[in-house]
Amino acid sequence: MNVHRTLATSARVLRQLRHDPRTLVLLMGLPCLLLWLIAWMFDGTRVLDQFGPLLLGVFPLIVMFLVTSVATLRERKSGTLERLMASPLGKVDFVLGYGLAFGLVATVQAVVVTAFSVGVLGMDMPGPLWAIIMVAALVALVGTSLGLVASAFASTEFQAVQFMPAIIFPQLIVCGLIMPREQMPAALEAISRVMPLTYGVQAMKDLSMGGDPGQIWSEVVVLVAFIVGAIVLGSLTLRRRTV
Repeated sequence: MNVHRTLATSARVLRQLRHDPRTLVLLMGLPCLLLWLIAWMFDGTRVLDQFGPLLLGVFPLIVMFLVTSVATLRERKSGTLERLMASPLGKVDFVLGYGLAFGLVATVQAVVVTAFSVGVLGMDMPGPLWAIIMVAALVALVGTSLGLVASAFASTEFQAVQFMPAIIFPQLIVCGLIMPREQMPAALEAISRVMPLTYGVQAMKDLSMGGDPGQIWSEVVVLVAFIVGAIVLGSLTLRRRTV
């Protein structure tokens, strides 16, 4: 790993995003729009207060997975990755560079979506905002790291999108968003323990109920472990080009 090459890769990705307004709108605007629709649909109820914090962890995961998987695959299909790999840039530098760039974007996204939900939509959030933003950013980073892994196994952008039902939807079902995990069949509850979104949703639940940030550190550690593991796997499976 070379720090200079990693940072140069991150800077290149950020420059590309800055000149891609449609992707920026997708990253920042889509989660806000979806939360606004929920607030409008259930106006006068406490639905947003109950489910809004959980969705702050779900929407960034989906959006960052899609953007990262497609963007990384596009680097291979265009031949950019093959040219980069012909230079001293290594796979670890490339994957970490992408992770840092999208990690910064994920943090900005978490700040924007949380500020919009609390400041504009009036969502009641008893937990500290910094902890909410931290968990949302970590879940978004999980989406980024999973997107890097998925892009290694896809040959087209359509295939990259097809990985979403296989990787994201099972997590949505067993993470505790639809049904409390303790009420699930034992087999599904066991599966939920190896799904990263489970820990993001649990952390958001604790914070939405006024829990102390100290109570969520176990979930934070698990999320970080998933991120590191996925980035390592992404660097090991990264291919130079799509055949």
